[in-house]
Amino acid sequence: MDKDRIEGSEKGIIGKVKEVAGKVLGDAKLQTDGKAEQAAGKVQNAVGGLKDTVKGK
Repeated sequence: MDKDRIEGSEKGIIGKVKEVAGKVLGDAKLQTDGKAEQAAGKVQNAVGGLKDTVKGK
């Protein structure tokens, strides 16, 4: 498993925590930051998946 997949998953989890915390606290900026971090994590995870696929061939 590529390190980008691990780091991407980690960013996604941290982003979700930030989003939920933003909702609970009524902090729109924290909520938006969390959503952005989740999106970045998904992209990084996808890149890692592509690297895994290329390495496997």
